[in-house]
Amino acid sequence: MSKQTYNLAASCWADVKDQTYDVAILPWGAVEPHNYHLPYATDVYESDAVALESARLAWEEGARSVVLPAVPWGVNTGQLDLKLCLNMMPSTQMLILNDLVENLIRHGIQKLVIINGHGDNNFSSILREFSVTHPDIFICCMEWWKACDAAVYFDEPGDHAGELETSVMMHLKPELVLPVELAGDGASKSFKIEALKKRWVWAQRQWTSISKSTGVGNPNNASAEKGELFYKEVIQKIAGFLTEFSSCDLSEMYE
Repeated sequence: MSKQTYNLAASCWADVKDQTYDVAILPWGAVEPHNYHLPYATDVYESDAVALESARLAWEEGARSVVLPAVPWGVNTGQLDLKLCLNMMPSTQMLILNDLVENLIRHGIQKLVIINGHGDNNFSSILREFSVTHPDIFICCMEWWKACDAAVYFDEPGDHAGELETSVMMHLKPELVLPVELAGDGASKSFKIEALKKRWVWAQRQWTSISKSTGVGNPNNASAEKGELFYKEVIQKIAGFLTEFSSCDLSEMYE
């Protein structure tokens, strides 16, 4: 039998058929350029690694959670003109999540955590609708890089393929990271209108209009050491949440 019963993709029927799971974890990424030095599937690799390692730690504490295979496609409506950036429409995202949720309900799982690896994957309105259409399952989501204060670890975390993402990928997948000297400096333009620039008025950014390299944030000070330290704190924090969430009574969620 597999030693990774929390990892559905690596598990066999012999592992799963008699196992009870309290929580399902769904990593969700995107396929898009990440400056010149990081792979297209950066968001998939990161969300999947965070989900699996957090689940492993939580499993050791008694949480019976199962990580589903990562969804690789993300919402990239502002990047359609970038070669082989693979967009999923928000309406498609909702349909896919709906089918997955109905499967989980069918198999008796009442809790789902989405570990999001891509900023433009916005699940809030979907989860509001599902609270009405699927009241028998509690769904929550997180953007994994927000679990801890990035400013403690990075001089300039960056928005996309900057110091934070580059450092984490240097730790997780060093063989896929090109030398940072090949990367653009992550310089980007912002909206001219002050309210849009400050983002209290929101509009989608057209990526090729704001960045020549597709990166937003300078990766030059990235290091595997920084990535490892940040990643380890993130997974400890998320594992703690998964442990608590696994054992909680959904009928007593408020105090």
